[in-house]
Amino acid sequence: MAIERIIDTVVHADDSDEQIIEVTLRPQTFADYVGQERLKKNLQLAITAAKQRGEPIDHVLLYGPPGLGKTTMASVIANEMGVGLRVTAGPAIERAGDLASILTNLADGDILFIDEIHRLSRTVEEVLYSAMEDFKLDIVIGKGPAARSVRLDLPKFTVIGATTRTGSLAAPLRDRFGHLYRLEFYTHEEIARIITRAADILKARIESSSAKLLSTRARLTPRIANRLLKRVRDYADVNGDGIIDTQVTTQALAMMEVDEQGLDPADRAMLISIIDNYGDKPVGLTTIAALTGDEASTIEDFYEPYLMQIGFIERTPRGRRVTPKARSHVGR
Repeated sequence: MAIERIIDTVVHADDSDEQIIEVTLRPQTFADYVGQERLKKNLQLAITAAKQRGEPIDHVLLYGPPGLGKTTMASVIANEMGVGLRVTAGPAIERAGDLASILTNLADGDILFIDEIHRLSRTVEEVLYSAMEDFKLDIVIGKGPAARSVRLDLPKFTVIGATTRTGSLAAPLRDRFGHLYRLEFYTHEEIARIITRAADILKARIESSSAKLLSTRARLTPRIANRLLKRVRDYADVNGDGIIDTQVTTQALAMMEVDEQGLDPADRAMLISIIDNYGDKPVGLTTIAALTGDEASTIEDFYEPYLMQIGFIERTPRGRRVTPKARSHVGR
């Protein structure tokens, strides 16, 4: 059974409070959205042009590590376009009929956001191709000799797809997106601004030095920054006067065992296991998964991106290798 990690980049479906706060903290416009400046500039141009022509914006594919704001960006695009947003996920659309039900209930100009779009089944993808390209839906009614194909007209809509794995996306589906953008990790300065903004929304008093300290532990990811802020706010309310200062922040982070690089016990245990068992030799992904007890996809999606970003792990043709920088950090 997986242990819940404070620096996890997923919103837990069984935590309704976290989901509510997650939605509350999301910016609604480009003006409120901190970071991703290149992406915002390109999207603002595309939105302005689409609105001038009175057309929906072309289909958008957002990719990058989890927790960087792909769902938030979809919401911002919908708000800036002034249209409705329908949110679903790849695994939730099991049959072509599920997709048909969603598409036929959209209005002109609406946006359909599909999270984890790489997990759509091939049969659903094939139905989506013509829907995205021609705004037509081909469905088969009946079975056997009595079966007949019916083509339905669909409203002009926009698909925004989000994925952590563009390589797993079928090429024909990927080619139907007019805009493909990668969300990059944020800078410490941008994370500090996000924390300050979130604290204001949560009506929590935070010192600028504390926001900067939290930004260094947030793994350059807004979702983790907001989660750390909420935990430190709780600590300040219980063990202090409610003000999030440097002392309270340091004590709270020590209690959560999040170190100065943003690593938690699970990260450090993985690095130490690799070093102790294999030294500086490259290690395969399945071997690392066996060492940690996690799925290989979990290592690839949730551990690796940040550890590579800070230079603690590097990929080689023979596998992953822990760098001297990482060995120094964990005392090996």
